[in-house]
Amino acid sequence: MVEEVKVIKKEKAIYYATGKRKCSIARVWLISGDGQIVVNDKKLDDLHCHFTYKTKLLKPLILTNTKDKYDLKVTVNGGGVSGQTDAIMYGVAKALNTISEEYHRILKQEGLLSRDARIVERKKYFRKKARKRTQYRKR
Repeated sequence: MVEEVKVIKKEKAIYYATGKRKCSIARVWLISGDGQIVVNDKKLDDLHCHFTYKTKLLKPLILTNTKDKYDLKVTVNGGGVSGQTDAIMYGVAKALNTISEEYHRILKQEGLLSRDARIVERKKYFRKKARKRTQYRKR
């Protein structure tokens, strides 16, 4: 499967990547700037999510020491908070991967460049959930 990574303009240094996790899809634009992070037209401080999700989102930028070099503009939809956070993290890692070979080495060692393809299993008929059955009754 071919991953989609585009370098839009080299003069302004705008990098684009798509990250996916569970049912979430994140479109990430990495723009040279001073470190502003905007997710769905809201700043990172205005998001109502747990502290661990915010730190996980910033992990690729912190590992490569580029938190203050690039602005992040993200649009994400689908899934829940956890899936959206992982999708953003994967998208940021893919965008940073296109910038430098050194970033590729750092991100690959941390396992941020591999997509987690696990999704929810579908519900089967005559079952409560995908695998849960009704209780067996002998008498």
